[in-house]
Amino acid sequence: MNERADYIPADDGDSLEALTIPVELGGLRLDQALARLFPQHSRSRLQSWLKEGFIRIDGNSPGAHSKVWGGECVELDPPPPPEVAAELPEDIPLQVVFEDEHLIVIDKPAGLVVHPGSGNWSGTLLNALLHHAPVLAGVPRAGIVHRLDKDTSGLLVVAKTLAAQTELVRQLQARTVKRHYWALVHGSLEGGGVVDAPVGRHPSQRTRMAVVGNGRAALTRYTVVERFARCTLLECRLETGRTHQIRVHMAHLGHALVGDPVYGRARSGDAPLGAFARQALHAFQLGLRHPYGGQDMLWQVPMAADFAALLDDLRGRGP
Repeated sequence: MNERADYIPADDGDSLEALTIPVELGGLRLDQALARLFPQHSRSRLQSWLKEGFIRIDGNSPGAHSKVWGGECVELDPPPPPEVAAELPEDIPLQVVFEDEHLIVIDKPAGLVVHPGSGNWSGTLLNALLHHAPVLAGVPRAGIVHRLDKDTSGLLVVAKTLAAQTELVRQLQARTVKRHYWALVHGSLEGGGVVDAPVGRHPSQRTRMAVVGNGRAALTRYTVVERFARCTLLECRLETGRTHQIRVHMAHLGHALVGDPVYGRARSGDAPLGAFARQALHAFQLGLRHPYGGQDMLWQVPMAADFAALLDDLRGRGP
């Protein structure tokens, strides 16, 4: 749903609307009268705004079920659409691995959305970055050049200048940025390999990605790190950066990521794997050329605590 379409700004930029309730609406409940006066808004939204004080009747905020008699002055001053929150800085803690005047490297926790979107207009990494480094307000997308899924943890680089952002995008396009992940997948894989399969929007389930013939080129290299009774720990290296790439490629092999609610299947009775609350994917290594000095940079971070605890549990259970 496009919330922005529900707002009709006044010509002078002031969102305040003032109307007089006509006498022919006299005797109606207030919420019924408001629904007729402002048909561009749903009744539930009008009720919510009335409760929150964004609608005033003769300067007051009466209940939605109170009666109107005609002649009352209605003032509607709606809150800004949720998209506005996408541009606001928020004091959200960040684990900064590296920072200079050109770059910030973040160790993103699982659960943090990177970029605002439908249903997540605030509380994102972008909002946190704008608070941490106000200079990012002058860089498109607050300097974000690549993303991690909400429930994927690990390293992510942000450009602090337009020139740095342009150079990092070039490196991503040239496939010279080194991105390595730990991935725990269901089943047993005997050796490493390469998945070279195009990824695009699923033909019928539009919220998912899939290996499809008309998708964009996608290549993932993987090696086996450790084997367990019912799963395998892999190191995956991205050659490309398609949406959900590792998750889609591993599911395509028949070895979906542990905890993946989209590309795997529910395994609630398979302890401890079924209890893991997110996809077991962590970006532990990031390498690139510094966009200003040109020197090779490499960062590594430990495995996220919940992921490491799951592996310890698996090791304790034995083969």
